[in-house]
Amino acid sequence: MTVVQVRLPLLDVFRGFAIFGIFFINITIMHCLFINQDAYFSHYQDPVSQVINRVLQLFFYNKFFPIFSFLFGFGLATQMLKKRQNKQAYIGFFSRRMLILLIFGLLHIHFLWSGDVLHLYAILGFLCLFLIHLKKKALIWMAVVLLSFPFYEQLSEFIIQAFPVQLDAALERYSEQGIIDVLRHGNYHAVINLHWHEYLANLPMLLFYLAPIALSMFLLGIAAGKSTLSLGSPQWVSHFQKTVISVAVIGVCYKVCFLFLLPGTALYTHDILRPLWFKLMFLSDITLGLCYLWGLAWLWHRALIQRLLMPLSYIGRMALTNYLLHSVVGLFLFTHLGLGLYQTLSPAACFAIALAVFFLQACSSAFWLRYFQYGPCEWLWRCGSYGTYFNLRRIKSNKPFVENNRAQ
Repeated sequence: MTVVQVRLPLLDVFRGFAIFGIFFINITIMHCLFINQDAYFSHYQDPVSQVINRVLQLFFYNKFFPIFSFLFGFGLATQMLKKRQNKQAYIGFFSRRMLILLIFGLLHIHFLWSGDVLHLYAILGFLCLFLIHLKKKALIWMAVVLLSFPFYEQLSEFIIQAFPVQLDAALERYSEQGIIDVLRHGNYHAVINLHWHEYLANLPMLLFYLAPIALSMFLLGIAAGKSTLSLGSPQWVSHFQKTVISVAVIGVCYKVCFLFLLPGTALYTHDILRPLWFKLMFLSDITLGLCYLWGLAWLWHRALIQRLLMPLSYIGRMALTNYLLHSVVGLFLFTHLGLGLYQTLSPAACFAIALAVFFLQACSSAFWLRYFQYGPCEWLWRCGSYGTYFNLRRIKSNKPFVENNRAQ
């Protein structure tokens, strides 16, 4: 089956940008498990490492996962609206699509890395099938409630105490040196076992921290997909300009205060106020992440800058493949299956590696898309979702996308 598609390159730029930021966070986690992070960063107090850490805190942490989740919800809405417009059944299509994504996620956890979010997206995507019919205002209010709910930590503790199974018990059997030995010197079977132990230990964070963010961003993305303003269009940029600038200024000011001014004060350690500071930081990070999308759209409509952003679109077109390849790179770099560099690199070295890998992905994605219509994982996902075979190789008359900025 051959389908000639019109793609909007700005949406692929958004996706590529999200993948860019996610990898910069993930590579630090691949290089040092959550339970070892404090000890790891305590060894690197030099100025360069401190600057890298502050850059990650100010501009990366908690911003790119919401962006990618928002775009996922937006994609759900646009696909559903297109199928409804064409009077096509979509429940079966989306169910197959989410099931295949779930399989990708579980395989990812087992064979590559415990920090997968694809299975979470798939499960929440099934839930969105029942919410996607809601009006835009209802979707926005649900997202606001999910983001503002203040008692996720208490709810997590209550549920964990209610069940006799201790999810982190298996991981606690590993000492810090034991984890290092498994990843630097252990065989693949030992690495896989560690993946699952780490996954189970992090399950409360997945359910009570990442899941509310993902679902709320899905809902906002669906609402954006139903909007009369096309995401990233000049009209969209103009409409939200004052709001975005105001929110960005407030968010950055608060983030600077939280990182540099509040620590060490009585207000920061106050029993009642401390959870409030962290909740405000959480909300400011998410809103700043969405401001990034506006900034990218604003830049995109400047012809000279648009050319500089084009490499992001190639990565965005192969977002699923590139996301999984990050874990392949991590497995090679940090375990005995490759170089065994786990917890041996400085934050600056990890940052430099992430830049190099991302540059190589931009080049390889552009090269791949010269000859093929989809990334390999995107092609499998598409064939399974539609239940039919699509040509993978590019037909000469097919272009990677149609550049039509007015349509965006």
